[in-house]
Amino acid sequence: MDHIRTFMERHYRHFNARETREAAVAYEAHVTAGGKMLLAMAGAMSTGELGVSLARMIGEGKVHAISCTGANLEEDVFNLLAHEEYETIPDWTSLTAEDEAELYRRRMNRVTDTCIPADVMRHVEQRLVEGWRSACEIGARRSPWEFLVDMLRAGALEEHYQIDPSTSWVLAAMHAGIPVYTPGWEDSTMGNIFAANVISGVIPHHGCVQSGTEQFQHLIEWYLENDGRTDGLPAPGFFQIGGGIAGDFAICVVPCIVQDLKRDTQPWGYFAQITDATASYGGYSGAVPNEKITWGKLTTETPRFSIHSDASIVAPLVFSYVLGD
Repeated sequence: MDHIRTFMERHYRHFNARETREAAVAYEAHVTAGGKMLLAMAGAMSTGELGVSLARMIGEGKVHAISCTGANLEEDVFNLLAHEEYETIPDWTSLTAEDEAELYRRRMNRVTDTCIPADVMRHVEQRLVEGWRSACEIGARRSPWEFLVDMLRAGALEEHYQIDPSTSWVLAAMHAGIPVYTPGWEDSTMGNIFAANVISGVIPHHGCVQSGTEQFQHLIEWYLENDGRTDGLPAPGFFQIGGGIAGDFAICVVPCIVQDLKRDTQPWGYFAQITDATASYGGYSGAVPNEKITWGKLTTETPRFSIHSDASIVAPLVFSYVLGD
C-alpha cells in the first residue's frame, strides 16, 4: 500500500506534477476534516473507464455528489452492459474519412480510440422508454438520474453485465445514495432518444423529465444542507474534470444562494480542475480559478488548483493518492 502516494511525494515536485500532488493532498485534507466533495465531470471519462477508480472513491465516502454530462451518465451504463463488444483503435489518429464511414456503417460510434456499439444504446432505450411512459401516465417528474437508477434497481439487467460491477461509478453512486445531476441532458444519446419518442407519440409529453432548473434547485438544497456552517465543518469542495456545463452549472450554486436567494452560506471550500484548455477570451474551460473569486464562487482563502494535463491520466492518480494506494 501507499506505493502511488510514495511515488508522487518522491517525484511530483514541480510544474503540473507538483500541482497534481498538492491538489491530492488538499483533497484528502478536505474530506478528512469532514467536508463534502462534489465531482464535476465533462469529457468522455466514463468511456475512458474512470469508474475503475471513481467507484472506489464514491464507495469509500470521498465523493458525495456528481454533476456530469448526460453522455458520462449513460456511457458508464453502456460500458457496463456491452464492454466485450467495444472496439479499441490504437492508431485512431490515422483513420481516414473512409475508415470513419465504415465504422458508421457497422454502427460503431467512435470516442477517440474507443468504439461504442450502437446496439447497447437501443437496449437501454427499451428499458428507459417504459419508465418515461409510466411516469407520464401518473404525472410524475423525475431527473434523468432517477430514471436510470429505477432501471438498474429493477435487476433485470444484471445478467447482461460485462464488467465487474464494482468498477461502475453509476452503480457505486446508486448504492451510496449520492445525488447525480445532469445539466444539458438533452445533449446526450438518451436525451435525443427521449425527444424522438415524444415527437413520435410513444411518450405523450416532455413533462416526466425534470428540467435543469429543477435539478439546480435540488443541488442548492443539497449545498445548504452540507455547507458546514452549523457544524463548524468546511464548505463542500469542488473537483472538476474538464470544463463546460457540468462544471459551470454546479459551481454557480454559491452565487445563486448569496446573490439571488439573499441567504448566507460559505463559498466552496476547495477547488481543483483538470483541463487541457488555456486561458482564453471568454472560454469557461480555460478560466483560471482566480476568476471565480470575482463571482463569489471562491475566496482568496480557498485552496485552489489548476492542473493542465490529461484527465484520464491525472484523475486516477489523484484518486489513488486520496485512497492511500
